[in-house]
Amino acid sequence: MPVPPCAEQNRIIKVIFDATYLLAKTVAHSEELAVCVAKAKAKILDLAIRGQLVPQDPNDEPASVLLERIRAEKEKLIKQGKIKRDKKESVIFKGEDNSYYEKIGDKIENIDDEIPFELPDGWSFIRLKELWELISGRDLSPSEYNADGVGVPYITGASNFVGGKVELVRWTTSPQVITEIGDLLLTCKGTIGEMAFNDFGRAHIARQIMAIRNKFTLNSEYLALCMGFYINAIKNAAKGLIPGISREDILNLILPVPALNYQEKVVERMVEVTNILSSLEKSLS
Repeated sequence: MPVPPCAEQNRIIKVIFDATYLLAKTVAHSEELAVCVAKAKAKILDLAIRGQLVPQDPNDEPASVLLERIRAEKEKLIKQGKIKRDKKESVIFKGEDNSYYEKIGDKIENIDDEIPFELPDGWSFIRLKELWELISGRDLSPSEYNADGVGVPYITGASNFVGGKVELVRWTTSPQVITEIGDLLLTCKGTIGEMAFNDFGRAHIARQIMAIRNKFTLNSEYLALCMGFYINAIKNAAKGLIPGISREDILNLILPVPALNYQEKVVERMVEVTNILSSLEKSLS
């Protein structure tokens, strides 16, 4: 065991102490900065969904006109027998008393307690079920899937979601519940709230996954922003020993719908800001 002089021992101890203190201080600052980045992401998303991140264009087509066009398209598809009429179709509107109401059939109810915030001019609220299709997954038995790349991908749960992408590790030759390219995939059981777009094509999804499909002329990336805004509420709605959310939890979400032009602009802006913040996060690791 090497034994230096006492003065050298004291010097070594002081250097190590100073270095340890500096390292601890740096780690603490990095953790504080990481918390600030997370808060910044949440705040920017909040501004985006409230219509405060990108300037409003008064020349944009109001969302009410967009929604009426979609309802006319739905009516046409119903007459053609391509979709069924929803007997509980929801229409949300603002009354002369500045309160929000929902009309389902002949019944009208005040829903002020469900409204998350006040909308900018030209925006509308709508239930998710009115514009998007929700597909719930189904589990396969071990004999129905493989790890050899035979068949179509089989997405089983949160373990497939890595960095906003889906990793393919299992396949099946007997798919039953199909997700298609462009669907927004959401984990709904166990680890809840992981999201990623299907960018790989047809695949079977297990019951831990829901696929949200865009049926009309809307911006899927904007929908993802809305889902991100609601993610904590979605997690809080989870029930059971193994946490899970129901179809109704998702279908009945009230989403803010701006003009298509705003949807595109805010998605572009969010990508720019998120890239900057993500780069900052990586520099801290």
